[in-house]
Amino acid sequence: MGEQGTTTTELAVPICTDLDGTLIKTDLLWESAVRLLTKNPIWVFALPVWWARGRAYLKRQIASRVRLDPARLPYNGPFLEFLRAEKMRGRKLVLASASDAELVRAVADYLGIFDEVMGSDGRANLRGAAKADALVGKFGLRGFDYAGNAKPDLAVWQKARHAIVVARSTAFADRVRHVAELAHTFLTQDSRLSALFRAIRPHQWVKNLIVFAPLIASHKIFEWPLVGQAAITFAAFCLCAVSSYILNDLLDLDADREHRAKTRRPFAAGELPLQFGLALIPLTAICGLVLGATLGLGVVCALAAYLILSFSYSAALKKVALLDAFVLAALYTLRLIAGHEATGIAYSNWLLMFCMFIFLSLALVKRFHELRLARSANRIDLARRGYLAGDIELVGMLGLSCGVLAVLVLALYVTSREVLTLYKHPMFLLLGCPLLLYWLSRVWLIAHRGQMHDDPVVFTLKDWQSYVIGLLILLVMLAATG
Repeated sequence: MGEQGTTTTELAVPICTDLDGTLIKTDLLWESAVRLLTKNPIWVFALPVWWARGRAYLKRQIASRVRLDPARLPYNGPFLEFLRAEKMRGRKLVLASASDAELVRAVADYLGIFDEVMGSDGRANLRGAAKADALVGKFGLRGFDYAGNAKPDLAVWQKARHAIVVARSTAFADRVRHVAELAHTFLTQDSRLSALFRAIRPHQWVKNLIVFAPLIASHKIFEWPLVGQAAITFAAFCLCAVSSYILNDLLDLDADREHRAKTRRPFAAGELPLQFGLALIPLTAICGLVLGATLGLGVVCALAAYLILSFSYSAALKKVALLDAFVLAALYTLRLIAGHEATGIAYSNWLLMFCMFIFLSLALVKRFHELRLARSANRIDLARRGYLAGDIELVGMLGLSCGVLAVLVLALYVTSREVLTLYKHPMFLLLGCPLLLYWLSRVWLIAHRGQMHDDPVVFTLKDWQSYVIGLLILLVMLAATG
């Protein structure tokens, strides 16, 4: 009888749970703010005005202008399963969040397990002590269990019967023990440092090595002052690239959460706070420009053009068929231009033409792969892109043609007068043509078979044959140098 009475008392106590950082791994305020700015960046000027009238007013103004799909939010799986199990036992569940009530209600309606919903109403911000007072007024002191994840929740736990903690480490749970009786702890395994490392995509920085191409092509790769200048340019482009990657991730939150692989990106998965990403975008861009400014106006202009073009690509240009591939090729070419500006090495029309065609071919192979996946899934188009599944043949033809043109430019360069100033035996360079043609043809063959990685750069870094071909081309260049 005693055990049955305890169970009855337990079931009579409702579980009140926080939403942001607890039920979901993200924050609805920042989720809605990102979508508002994605919809129209001009709203950035309204945010401080709304914030001046209070956080509750800010949340209501943003919530009234955006629509969130609760199905796409990153939920805390183990904790959500716990709530569902408690609901099956007969516990009353209350979703009490500082986020705007309209958004909180949308999440509750989607999950279908909550009996009541509490949220900020545009006047009062239901956070910390305000939430504690509201829950005590509804259920009485010690009349509820509360689940939370952050410092503001300490004020609520002080007045709750039991504490349920969702945290990244046991350190915060130990802190909660001093103010409430701890009933359950759900530790998330996400590492912020690891997530940040993946968000800045260091494996993509290999693209920025293009800034060293002028040094290699002019045989000045061992002139250390010039190598140092190119290295600074490389670092500046890495910083600007991080800014571009993070902006792209924030703009593509919903699309990434539906993608089979991109759903694991840190911002889409809720492993990194969105506000952290919003702060990193200008910070890394400014640092990159400042670093580039140490090398002169030409490098700064190339970096600024890169940022403008990459931001435009993320916001709109990637939705325009074919133009998106040309923009990607232009971003590669800007790295080459910055390498010339940083080192003062004279421009080579041959190198510029060669890079333009080969980069365009690689950009098109990425779209070809995506179109092939779309056709395999019986989709008629690419999500958030301007391509139709039927465009795959045209994209493949253009991509292969650009690859062949890159090889042709290399062959014409070997027979030009300019090559005589750098190579004693330039005819050896002709051996590079079949090697390059084989590599490009193989890339397209693998894409045609559906075995290409989502990013050709990642494929190249993992492909041993690419390393062998690169080594053979290097040996050809050394033989031609004499």
